Amino acid sequence: MDIIISNSSNVPIYDQICKSIKDMIIAGKLESGEALPSIRSLAKDLRISVITTKRAYDELEREGYIDTIPGKGCFVATRGVELLREENLMKIEEHMQEVARLAVSCNLTNEDLIEMFRTLLHETG
Repeated sequence: MDIIISNSSNVPIYDQICKSIKDMIIAGKLESGEALPSIRSLAKDLRISVITTKRAYDELEREGYIDTIPGKGCFVATRGVELLREENLMKIEEHMQEVARLAVSCNLTNEDLIEMFRTLLHETG
């Protein structure tokens, strides 16, 4: 699993792990039902404390992104993919509302906005 953590970041390591796993789920790199590395294995690979890794997994489970099956391990929850998608859709809507407000204040047309969006997609894609 490709998780990169930064010790110099202001973001706690367990949060960095959570974000990385969420990003992999939403990108389809981790699929529903797929097993995650064991807590000990991930801690060893990342050269961090087992306690930190457990905290990340506990947080992901509490938020509904993974399921833990005693004696078997942690797995990507089916609802985890749906939760992330819904969370991202809500963020997009919030940003679009702000864009719409700014566009009106600048007298931009729908065509102007569409062209700006196409340009941004082309640059990021």
